[in-house]
Amino acid sequence: MRIDVISVMPRFFQSPLDTGLLAIAEKKGLVEIHVHNLHDYGLGRYRQVDDTPFGGGAGMVLRPEPVFACIETLKAERAYDAVIFLTPDGQGFDQPTANRLSMLKNLIVLCGHYKAVDERIRTRLVTMEISVGDVVLSGGEIPALLLMDAVARLVPGVLGDGESALTDSFQTGMLDCEYYTRPAEFRGMKVPDVLLSGHHRNIEEWRRRNALERTKKRRPDLLGSDRKEEL
Repeated sequence: MRIDVISVMPRFFQSPLDTGLLAIAEKKGLVEIHVHNLHDYGLGRYRQVDDTPFGGGAGMVLRPEPVFACIETLKAERAYDAVIFLTPDGQGFDQPTANRLSMLKNLIVLCGHYKAVDERIRTRLVTMEISVGDVVLSGGEIPALLLMDAVARLVPGVLGDGESALTDSFQTGMLDCEYYTRPAEFRGMKVPDVLLSGHHRNIEEWRRRNALERTKKRRPDLLGSDRKEEL
């Protein structure tokens, strides 16, 4: 998988791409990430990428020329499966979306900045708009890292234990169950007996029920009526 990120703050990605899961994914040759400085396509002597909005008002708006130039340059080199714009008014980012994106080959991720981007960018270039939550950030860099981490860990071979990703929260439409490790008793708190029994069928049933109970308590919105009836 290849991901091309477009940002006015490319240095923001330096540390995250040098450490952690994204660095592992790149080192294994399974994910290739390239960060492009939008200012390289800026206008004039000062490489301008933004301007004041028509009609007045506060804030600055990303101009269309640099974004078009950058994306058209990338598209001249290869075909892309999606051009993703990270924006508060996009569709909510969730696990099924991460699953679908992980199966694609080439992605462009456009990080917004300032007040907005020129709407013609969204109309002509963007194929998918994603929001990571009902909150406004200073730019799309943090959401881009979140998206890349969520997607990269699903690429086969990135995680040491690929099965782990299949049992994470949201993969089955609900939260994951509780987990315990050694010691079996700590400060008077004991691990549930069933987890020490070695009876795999009973353990799997306990985990299923526990996941349902946790989801009902913490995120009941995730449960359909059929699952609510199981509790």
